[in-house]
Amino acid sequence: MDPAVLGTQAVFEALPEDPAVKALREFATDAKYDRGELTLTVARESIVSAAEALRRAGFTFFEDVTAVDWYPSEPRFQISYSFLSFGLKRRVRVVVRLAGEDAVLDSLTPNWPAANFYEREVFDLFGVRFSGHPYLRRIMMPEDWQGHPLRKDYPVEGYR
Repeated sequence: MDPAVLGTQAVFEALPEDPAVKALREFATDAKYDRGELTLTVARESIVSAAEALRRAGFTFFEDVTAVDWYPSEPRFQISYSFLSFGLKRRVRVVVRLAGEDAVLDSLTPNWPAANFYEREVFDLFGVRFSGHPYLRRIMMPEDWQGHPLRKDYPVEGYR
């Protein structure tokens, strides 16, 4: 098994011809290549442009977006997007990190309709807002539900 390659420059040098690396070279702030999986971190302001660059590079299938709450660490939230290229038989993960008190990110739904329900799920369960989403409202919890149940600071009571 090959060792992991960590860091933007190291990944760029190890994978100079990789289509995802080429597409996101100008956007990537961090990178990791481990066990055949490429993960590129981009700034919040770049997510829409980075996704469009991936589309032009052949990653035309939006697979998923999910979140991780790293509370109490900051940046608190990690938003992870997965894109596929069937032609290249490759997957790439794009990560955006958000501070807890400013968990707002541009929506990919206007350009990638498949992102719709995934973004709503992240909003519903983590409270991350997607600016420009056409219908950002709860998708799993009742409309009158208080809070976001997958946040690590969500109040939980034990069995009584």
